[in-house]
Amino acid sequence: MARKRSNRNKIVIPSKYILLALSVICIITMVLSYATDILDGPPQAVAGYTVIPFQKAISYAGNWLFSRSESIKELEALRAENEELKETVNELSVKINDLTTDKYELSELRQLMALDERYSDYPTVGARVIGKDAGNWYSTFLIDKGTNDGIKVNMNVLAGSGLVGIVTSVGPNWATVRSIIDDESNISAMVLNTSDTMIVTGDLELYANGTIKFSELRDEDDAVSEGDQIVTSQISSKYLPGISIGYIKEINSDSNNLTKSGFITPVVDFEHIDIVLVVTQMKQTKE
Repeated sequence: MARKRSNRNKIVIPSKYILLALSVICIITMVLSYATDILDGPPQAVAGYTVIPFQKAISYAGNWLFSRSESIKELEALRAENEELKETVNELSVKINDLTTDKYELSELRQLMALDERYSDYPTVGARVIGKDAGNWYSTFLIDKGTNDGIKVNMNVLAGSGLVGIVTSVGPNWATVRSIIDDESNISAMVLNTSDTMIVTGDLELYANGTIKFSELRDEDDAVSEGDQIVTSQISSKYLPGISIGYIKEINSDSNNLTKSGFITPVVDFEHIDIVLVVTQMKQTKE
């Protein structure tokens, strides 16, 4: 039985050699065609049946190879253009992201400038948040300024439209800030329009609803109502006076009928804090 030839033994002839062979045949047929133009009779008829079909076949093959070559060139050009377009899209995406970031930072900087103007009596240093505790809220976080920039423990920290918290520890180029929503935060505060004092206490679980609590409000004349602004009081040992904390959302009378308690909506968004102002002036008096 004859062995079947393996596909591996097949000889693949490059297309350039095929084209060369066809070109040689074409030249030969052209010579024959020219010769038949000189001769009369049967040789010319034979050439009509043999030479012309060869010429047509060779012409078709040449056109096909030329078309194939042009298609490859076009494909390579399209691939190059596609790569250029991808690079352009990537560059534009980066620029859009940079512009979005710049726009966001510009908005924050404008808020800080407005805040700085509002509390222009207090010297401040701008700082960027570089870390925070786990969780959604900025209850405690790190900033990129420290003793090298004049930052000290118990300095007040501002952002958004008011009080963020207070510096609790500091290093050469960093400081830790405890915000007013932290469970360990207690602030001596007052109602801005009546000067009635209260204690504002942080509560992370409560802040899930966007509020913190206040207590020990003495309001014998019932002058305090929902919507009143709450600020830091004059009698606080650590917080400078008159810094906005938030607005009363709900107020209730306590069971002792002497004090009131309730909830405050802070003026700072403690889910998004990137840039802060540290007030470098310290509170001098003590409770």
